[in-house]
Amino acid sequence: MTVHNDVTAGGRSETTGPGAGGDNSRMPSDPATDPAKSSRAKASNKSELIFRSLATAAGATIVAAIALIALFLLIKAVPSIGANKANFFTSSQFNTNDANNLKFGIKDLFMVTVMSALMALVIAVPIGVGIALFLTQYAPKALARPFSMLVDLLAAVPSIVFGLWGFLVLAEKLVPVERFFNKTFGWFFLFDQGNVSIDGGGTIFTAGVVLAVMILPIITSVSREVFNLTPRAHIEAAQALGATKWEVVRMTVLPYGRSGVIAGSMLGLGRALGETIAVLIVLRTAQQAGHWSLFDGGYTFASKIASAASEFSQALPTGAYIAAGFVLFVLTFVVNALARIAAGGKVNG
Repeated sequence: MTVHNDVTAGGRSETTGPGAGGDNSRMPSDPATDPAKSSRAKASNKSELIFRSLATAAGATIVAAIALIALFLLIKAVPSIGANKANFFTSSQFNTNDANNLKFGIKDLFMVTVMSALMALVIAVPIGVGIALFLTQYAPKALARPFSMLVDLLAAVPSIVFGLWGFLVLAEKLVPVERFFNKTFGWFFLFDQGNVSIDGGGTIFTAGVVLAVMILPIITSVSREVFNLTPRAHIEAAQALGATKWEVVRMTVLPYGRSGVIAGSMLGLGRALGETIAVLIVLRTAQQAGHWSLFDGGYTFASKIASAASEFSQALPTGAYIAAGFVLFVLTFVVNALARIAAGGKVNG
């Protein structure tokens, strides 16, 4: 019940009550009329604007850097491509000794790069997924943590160490394996006799094994994290239906982590495509053109550029290597973009 007290004194009327402003201490203050709250709101909005601007600038910096790198490579490569007297995409030659008679193409570079990277992927993906499943589904927690750290430490080993290991130790050990594949499956072009001697060990096959070890931590780490995110309710539902451990993995863990495995594999592929020093040390060079055999030798994009870096003194010959670097840049960019799309599809799903 509302009580009104009207007092008339000299023409002045006062009304008191809960709704008449008689007790203002209980009414919420308006930020528009409260100086303290208005000041805090303005400071908060200003901080939000500053943070948003900094975050936008950080993101734009990365995009601008990538665009500028691509623009630089393209500008430097165009004059050399224009002066090139061979087909850039189909020629196996890469002769830049005479600036007035440039003849270079990326056919062999593309072949060796793609074959070594794909072979590394074929070896590393099953092993990496197997390790990830063991660490997340089978290994006790006391063992899983130190074992995970041990696998991750592979990523900290310098590339040159992998290269020396592959050249001095692994290449010799793989010779009997390469001979077996060449003798047994030589009728298939991948295992046909290549353009270098198998006994030398410096083949795409050897380089692929070294690259597989190098990308193993990437694939294992991404797969392990995705498998750990498998909803517990899905696993318990499969167990409640009487599924064995392998059936639980096959029906719940692997389907849930498929996109993550694909993303990790693509990221590993991007690393393998751009690897330089290890491949330069392991692979034997060859003068004649390769023919898509794992027992070929040659150069990848990255190792070819690194092998001639000390001779970059003239614009046109240097531009030929920059053109090859631009192709590698585009190839790696596409691979990593596909990896992000695969990872994003999992998050959004």
